[in-house]
Amino acid sequence: MSAVFTTILDGLEVTMRLGIHEGEVTTPQRVRLSVWMEVDYGAHPPADRIDEALDYDFVRRGIHDFAGRHFALQETLCEAIAALCLRDPRVRSVRVRSMKPDIYPDAAIGCEIVRMAGE
Repeated sequence: MSAVFTTILDGLEVTMRLGIHEGEVTTPQRVRLSVWMEVDYGAHPPADRIDEALDYDFVRRGIHDFAGRHFALQETLCEAIAALCLRDPRVRSVRVRSMKPDIYPDAAIGCEIVRMAGE
């Protein structure tokens, strides 16, 4: 049996240029991101030490780095985040959600993807 855990980075808010409309290309907007990573630690759970567990700081830093770029589509941003997470060989799958909360006065608009290691 494998020791599988889901590591979650939920509700990270960044300001970035995301979208195809003129205002979205030139003016940064709020984007909320959530990431769920299914992490397989093998036969035993990690010991109570950070060097044995997935360090989610790399995901947060990577997302902040992406915030300096322009993405036309939320789908492309989600793919980039998923690829970042899957660089760790222990990550079996990742789910990424992006939400733009300020597009409409009565709703947020978003995208969610699931990617598996090795696909």
